Amino acid sequence: MSEVAERRKRGRPRKEAREGASARAAILKAATEEFAERGYEAASLRAVARRAGVDSALVHHYFDDKADLFTASLEAPLRPDRALDVILAGPREEIGVSVVRYLLERLENDKAKSRVVVILRTALSSGPGSRMLKEFLAREIFSRLATAADAEDAELRADLVASQLVGLMMTRFVLKLDPIAGTPVEELAQRVGPVLQWHLFGYPTADLSPRDP
Repeated sequence: MSEVAERRKRGRPRKEAREGASARAAILKAATEEFAERGYEAASLRAVARRAGVDSALVHHYFDDKADLFTASLEAPLRPDRALDVILAGPREEIGVSVVRYLLERLENDKAKSRVVVILRTALSSGPGSRMLKEFLAREIFSRLATAADAEDAELRADLVASQLVGLMMTRFVLKLDPIAGTPVEELAQRVGPVLQWHLFGYPTADLSPRDP
């Protein structure tokens, strides 16, 4: 092989890598715009591909599904939807503790903490980012927790779990209130996990029906 041909051969992988990175960046930019405009539910991978000016097969090449593309566009430091598959497949009596442990362990480093603070603030705002985040969480997380609860009030149970987790993250990462901000992960998992477990699978012992005056 000539020297010129050898240089061309060495240059092709670098060129392909640059083109691949450029295509992926274009897809992420298009996804960010699509999710912001249409929300998580209405957005589709095909629409993202059209907006990015690429074939839809290329979107599938870089991202497994809509949830994967969405979390990548957010630069989310964790994939709670994937973790839930593993957690729900494990022992039922450990689900609450496992959820808290997983969440806090993945957010221990400074970069992950900084990113989750941005995401939490977006979720609490009134802009389009709030809508798409809520739709993602409702579809990919809370609806599956409700299915796991398998009760008449399953949706309420899942929402109560959400309230506990959001409150914990806000207190630990956004407000940084001690002693919660400095409490070890495992201690928080053992304290908060049983509360989540009760919300999902426990039953009130008191009669909560309205009473006659």
